[in-house]
Amino acid sequence: MAAGRFQILRTAIDGIEAVVADSSHTFARHSHDTYGIGMIERGAQTSASGRGRVEAEAGNTITVNPGEVHDGVPIGDTPRAWRMLYLQPKIVASAAEDIFEGRPRDEFYAPVLADGHVSALAAAALAALLDARAAPLGHEERLLLLLAAVLRERPAKRSGIATSGVGRARERLDSMPAAAITLEDLAEESGLGRFRLVRDFARATGLTPHAYLIQRRTELSRRLIAAGTPLAEAAAASGFADQSHMTRNFTRRYGYTPGAYHAALA
Repeated sequence: MAAGRFQILRTAIDGIEAVVADSSHTFARHSHDTYGIGMIERGAQTSASGRGRVEAEAGNTITVNPGEVHDGVPIGDTPRAWRMLYLQPKIVASAAEDIFEGRPRDEFYAPVLADGHVSALAAAALAALLDARAAPLGHEERLLLLLAAVLRERPAKRSGIATSGVGRARERLDSMPAAAITLEDLAEESGLGRFRLVRDFARATGLTPHAYLIQRRTELSRRLIAAGTPLAEAAAASGFADQSHMTRNFTRRYGYTPGAYHAALA
C-alpha cells in the first residue's frame, strides 16, 4: 500500500483529472498513456525520465509524456507533497495545433522546470480546473497558457498584433458579458486560433480574455446594484456563479464588498 495520502479529483474539463498527494511512497518504474503536468509543493524527489535521472524540489514544475518510463523516490526522510494534472493526448494535440499554428509539437521538453513563471502557470491552471464555478473561458485559457510554456523552450517571435480579431473578441465580451462563452467560441468569432487570441488580446488590452470578461461582469454587477437590484439577483444577471463569486471579484477590483456598496447607496 502506498504510504501517505492520495486524492483523485475530477476537473472542469473532460479528459483531465487531478491528483493531490502527500507521500513518502517510492514508485516503481512505470509509464502512463496520458500527459502529466504538476508541481512539487514540499520536499523533493529523484526520478528516472526520458532525459535521464533528474531531481525536483519544492517550487519546481514536473512533466511526463505518454509512454515515458519514470519512477519517483523521495529525497531524505520526509514525504513530499505534489499536485498533478493528467491529460488525454487528444487535448494536448489540439492545444499544440493552436499554439504552433499547424506545426504541432507534442512533447513536453523538460521533465523538471525550475522556473517561477511556469510554476505560477501550473498553480493557476490547477486552481482554475478545480473550481467548478469558474467560467469555461478561464479553464481553457489557463490550460492553454500552461501547455504553451511546457511544450517549447522559448516564446515564439511574432510581429504585430491581430488587431481586427482582438477587436471582434472584445466587442463580443463588451456586448454580452453575462453570457457563457468558451475560448473556442470566442476564437472562432474572432477568426484567430485560441492561443493567438489569448496572447494578442493580452498584448493589446493588458488583460487575458477571461480577466477582461470578469472585469466586465464586475462592472455590470456594480451598475445593477446601483440601480437597486438585490445582490443575489445582480450576481446571476452579471454571469457570476453565485453571490460569493461576485463578492470575491467585486472586492478584489474595488476594495469594498457589494454589500457595503449597496448599503452606502441605500
